[in-house]
Amino acid sequence: MKKIIMLSLLLTAAAPSIAKVDLVTLPNRDFTQVTIYNSADLTLVRDMRNLTLKEGSNKLQFSWANTLIDPTSLSMLPKKNADKIDISDLTFPPRVKNLGLWNINSEVSGKTPIEITYLTSGLSWRAFYMGTLAEDEKTMRLQGYVRVTNNSGEDYENAQTRLIVGKVHLLDRIADLARRNEPYGRPGHPQPRSRTVSTRGLGVIEKMVLMDDSGSGFALPSEAPRKKEIVKEGLSEYFLYTIAGTETIPNQWSKRLPSFDVDEIPVVNLYKHTGPGNNVVYRYLSFKNDTEHELGDTPIPGGAMKVYRGVDAQGHLSYEGRSSFKYIPVNEDVELNLGAVSDVIVKPTLMDYRTDNYRYNKDGNIDGWDEIHTVRIEVKNTRDLPIKIELKRNLNTTCWDIDNSKDAGKYYEKIDMNTVKYTLELEPLTDKTIEYELTTYQGTRTEYWTRKHRNR
Repeated sequence: MKKIIMLSLLLTAAAPSIAKVDLVTLPNRDFTQVTIYNSADLTLVRDMRNLTLKEGSNKLQFSWANTLIDPTSLSMLPKKNADKIDISDLTFPPRVKNLGLWNINSEVSGKTPIEITYLTSGLSWRAFYMGTLAEDEKTMRLQGYVRVTNNSGEDYENAQTRLIVGKVHLLDRIADLARRNEPYGRPGHPQPRSRTVSTRGLGVIEKMVLMDDSGSGFALPSEAPRKKEIVKEGLSEYFLYTIAGTETIPNQWSKRLPSFDVDEIPVVNLYKHTGPGNNVVYRYLSFKNDTEHELGDTPIPGGAMKVYRGVDAQGHLSYEGRSSFKYIPVNEDVELNLGAVSDVIVKPTLMDYRTDNYRYNKDGNIDGWDEIHTVRIEVKNTRDLPIKIELKRNLNTTCWDIDNSKDAGKYYEKIDMNTVKYTLELEPLTDKTIEYELTTYQGTRTEYWTRKHRNR
């Protein structure tokens, strides 16, 4: 039931007093558009209605009781006969809370489409995703959704919903502005008794908050398609997602809306172990937001993602893990940490430790030596699929040498001055073992290491 925002047309009688006017009930909204920013508690609302004006002086009453509307953001524009309709001012009567009164002088009579615009808080949206891996885990179906939540105090019926990705910097929160005792008082400061504001030219709010990228005002939508789609557009530093058709979003409700559905995105499964002080293996899933991966048309808003795997022809799924990611620009990679796993086992073992090559100072004290670690790493794949795993080691020094025994050398790669990794691929239900001998140089022995590597 519509209960909050009241628009009333007050037709002035012979005397100018508000007590001597006829109250006319307005028709319902013809069209509403809400533009919700996800980086701030901020929503831009555009409301199209048809007013029945009489020639001469008219008054329009607007009430925002029990909502989170900022009354100072109120704007009204006639969409027809604009040169014959003068919206002279907006008055906030004294001792009357949550009420504004527009004074309108019209040279024409009859129905006139108007557009009322304001800012409110309490509407929010967030993105979330579902990924379903193929049985061989080489491709994934990616389904995107947005959940719009309305706690603004107002129902929005048959509203076109637009979502903005991008930073917005506000001096005051809209919710605080909406809760002021008087419209033009500062939050937490003494309030003036009343205020009358000229509304000439107030239709330029779009220059502040991306009201209407088309510049043409409202266009009533055609019949919504059967399947919802989201149209995406780049607007300067913002990105705009427009959901096809219209949605009714009642106050205190949330609604899930589909964003996109892309099948057979190429993905890479990778397991990682960062020992040697632990036996925990983490699983990562990566893909790229580009055309090669069936994406790349637009950035992908950040959100949470649950990943499943198809296990049979009947469509049964197994839960593989969950992760979250930040905003992904076009042509950027995303790597999802799906959490620790138990079906890939890594067991690092220190087989031997010794010191050697002591150096002494003039007082006979040791001031240089080598430390030699012999390490064995056993990797076991208990899955029914082949895997790829990285074993990364931080050596905690820049002065080191490593001797890879057996076939460990073909898996070896130096990452930076103090990090190495081994990348192994294992068939289902198999295991591999690698060994290496790490020598680190301590104290004055680092000078020997520097001379040795300088001559290489």
